[in-house]
Amino acid sequence: MYNSVIISEINNVSPAPNGQAKPLAQSSLIELSEFPTTRYQGSKRKLVYWIWEGLRGIKFDTALDAFGGTASVSYLFKRMGKAVTYNDKLHFNYLVGKAIIENDEVILTDEDIDWLVRSHDNGCYTDFISDHFQGMYYMDHENRWLDMVNSNILQMVETDKKVLQYKQSLAYYALFQACLVKRPFNLFHRSNLGLRTSNVKRTFGNKVAWEKPFEILFRRFVQEANRLVISTDVRCSALNRSAFDIDPDGYDAVYLDPPYLRSTGSNETSDYFRCYHFLEGMSQYSDWASLLCARKQNTGSDFTLGSAHGIFEELLARFRHSVLIISYKRGGIPSIEFIVTCLKRLGKKVNTKSVHYSYALNHQNGDAKKNREVLIIGQ
Repeated sequence: MYNSVIISEINNVSPAPNGQAKPLAQSSLIELSEFPTTRYQGSKRKLVYWIWEGLRGIKFDTALDAFGGTASVSYLFKRMGKAVTYNDKLHFNYLVGKAIIENDEVILTDEDIDWLVRSHDNGCYTDFISDHFQGMYYMDHENRWLDMVNSNILQMVETDKKVLQYKQSLAYYALFQACLVKRPFNLFHRSNLGLRTSNVKRTFGNKVAWEKPFEILFRRFVQEANRLVISTDVRCSALNRSAFDIDPDGYDAVYLDPPYLRSTGSNETSDYFRCYHFLEGMSQYSDWASLLCARKQNTGSDFTLGSAHGIFEELLARFRHSVLIISYKRGGIPSIEFIVTCLKRLGKKVNTKSVHYSYALNHQNGDAKKNREVLIIGQ
């Protein structure tokens, strides 16, 4: 529906040293192609124009994106010249925020990329993915490739520690996106490699992308990550915390996009740790064994169906001194009416707007035609 973002007053944004990012001060049009592409569920990428429209007239210079996810909204704020803090409880998402929100100048060179996709005689390699995930998500040769690249990322060398961190984050960004593209439904909640390999007629998925070699996809997403690196006149940052552990002071605006819980109690795709545990493991490759032990105890979210109302009240109260911007969906738990009431109790003037929008794997109301995305703003 929204193919571009019209933002005429944006300034103070410059291309990164690679020269590929468009200086927004020279254009009133932001194409969606300039925003992070992803198969990550719940991404707000296609809604950034609609979100921006909803923010017109709201004055803010500093912003917190408390449930950052794909970083689409953080990236919108960054391109608007805001000092944005990206946060996500999941470590692999945090690396995405570090790569394209906090980082404003470091890119991966052609030499970096060539080194990352090759085995080295003096390298130290393990077979963790090959040993623990055989036949689950990828073919054997693909598992070996993933083991190699994960090991290479950890063995990258730079004299500047900060530069090294950003290069590793960019490499992980590309690796995560390549992994998502090659998965049926783009998730890891089920061991369903057979959906990709069976010789049957399909009405879903993208077999062409599934069968592309990892290296081709990885190189493609590295180039995308490099293009996303832009420099602004303000400092942006990335955090890896629970939203409840963030100091609430210092943010003019706080954007909240929490998991959408279904009223039926069937919230399989709201459990982000379960859906993306494989990417979370890769992001902490050296410590993956301990993550496997904690998998069932960690949902990657502070929200559960039984505690959602209390947690929402606590979250809104925590950031009550900021303008609160909430992305939500009709039919969720708690209800929009409950959230509006909480905001009014905090003395906020509340406005809402909605648009028809359905996510591929989360038909909140049982019927995609009834789904509406809602933006709730409390000032």
